[in-house]
Amino acid sequence: MKKVALITCFCTTLLISCNQHSAENKRLQAENDSLKIENLKATEELNDMLSTLDEIEADFQSIRDAENYLTIQQQQGGEMTPDRKEQIKQNMKLISETLKKNKEQIAKLEEQMKQSGIQSAALRKTIDRLNKEIETKSAEIASLRDQLAQKDVRIQELDEMVSDLNDNVENLSTTAAAQAEKLSEQDKALHTAYYCFGTSKELKAQNILSKNGLFGKTKVLQAGFNKDYFISIDIREVTEIPLFASKAKLRSNHPEGSYEFIEDADKNLTLHITNVEQFWSLGKYLVIEVG
Repeated sequence: MKKVALITCFCTTLLISCNQHSAENKRLQAENDSLKIENLKATEELNDMLSTLDEIEADFQSIRDAENYLTIQQQQGGEMTPDRKEQIKQNMKLISETLKKNKEQIAKLEEQMKQSGIQSAALRKTIDRLNKEIETKSAEIASLRDQLAQKDVRIQELDEMVSDLNDNVENLSTTAAAQAEKLSEQDKALHTAYYCFGTSKELKAQNILSKNGLFGKTKVLQAGFNKDYFISIDIREVTEIPLFASKAKLRSNHPEGSYEFIEDADKNLTLHITNVEQFWSLGKYLVIEVG
């Protein structure tokens, strides 16, 4: 009986172990199949992108061939016959339409790359190069359009493309001007400070100095002080402030050693800021009591 029990137990354990291995094998097989599908999908996406790149490169070669023809025609000079005009128009139209197509394909390619998650430095470098070439060719088209216009050769599609390019340039110029103005305003605000000076009575009248009680400590720039009493300055330009008084002391907080008072022949003082950055590091409001 003991032998039968042992054999039964052994068989049961073996069966459970086999079932466990079978389940593990199925899980691993499923993961392997999933990885194969993902790899196949990534390969297909990459192949599709490479195929698009080949097509774009072929289109650029067509553009170069058409440009070579136009260059030769420009160099030959001579009479602009109807057949010659028509051939030039066809070549310019080909360049215009192909550039537009390439631009759309590159935009689609960049979106594919973004969606697929494929990280390829070589692919990114190629796309950047093609974008640069499109910019260069667009500029060359504008130049050719002007040259052909002098010979009374007009291409409607080309005129439309150049018009779009001009609009883009104008928009970029407007944006750049707005950004420059914003930067200028920020720079001005960054280097703007405010100062005032006056007697204790004058400063208290403007709520710039305040005192609580007879023996209270004098406070500076509490809530409600008159900002209009201050004069704005560019701290890069103004480092000396004449005070027209023989006595003066700073009421606002500024580091020692960053300024000095200079006395002129009439015994009047001038505040001289010796270290601009340090002097204004604690605040942009300067209060000087004179008297």
